[in-house]
Amino acid sequence: MISTAITSLWGFPFRMKAEKFLSELEKIVEDLGYQLRREKGSFRGDFCVLEGDRIVMINKMYPAEFHIGQIVRFLSRQNLDDRYIKPAVRRELEEWFERIEKQEKSSQ
Repeated sequence: MISTAITSLWGFPFRMKAEKFLSELEKIVEDLGYQLRREKGSFRGDFCVLEGDRIVMINKMYPAEFHIGQIVRFLSRQNLDDRYIKPAVRRELEEWFERIEKQEKSSQ
């Protein structure tokens, strides 16, 4: 079980329990019409369209916190404005989006 006190791999704590947040993120991915697949391999994770199937790949060898980071990065590239997302999940997502944006700007 993942504790709420765990600091994410991205360097900041989760407000929600990590496993609950991950579950909510997975629902959003599926609502966007993507299939979420967990596979073993020498990859980190990303999304693609393969033979018409929209897929988000997650390496199941990485911890849940890493899965959250990968899914949040994917969601940061999607238009979520018109989608209903539970308020607590949306707040958490927006914090992640802001931090990702800052990290990307500082690495340029």
